[in-house]
Amino acid sequence: MRAEKRSELKPAMLDRIFHALSDTTRRAMIDRLHQGPASVSDLAAPFDMAMPSVMKHLGVLEDAGLVASAKTGRVRSFRITGDGLTQAEQWVAARRALWNRNLDRLGKFLDESDE
Repeated sequence: MRAEKRSELKPAMLDRIFHALSDTTRRAMIDRLHQGPASVSDLAAPFDMAMPSVMKHLGVLEDAGLVASAKTGRVRSFRITGDGLTQAEQWVAARRALWNRNLDRLGKFLDESDE
């Protein structure tokens, strides 16, 4: 991975993204938001937890750049954003490319050894 690409992926932000995605409840909220924006009540409905706990989960997702919120009157709604998932995807893709190169070199070395 080139140096300028690496600097775009800030370690602290990646830590927040992967921390947010490490929780089953938060991943379920992300899955729900892929269908479209939802109110806090809608997001809380499938879970047996108090509203402050739901808000804490949503705060973690928002802090990681995975969701964004807006308040209209008394209703706060959330929507998915692409920023956090894009950064996580770039990080994983860079590691996948590195491993693919290493495995290709190993395969070439093994093929040359058989000759």
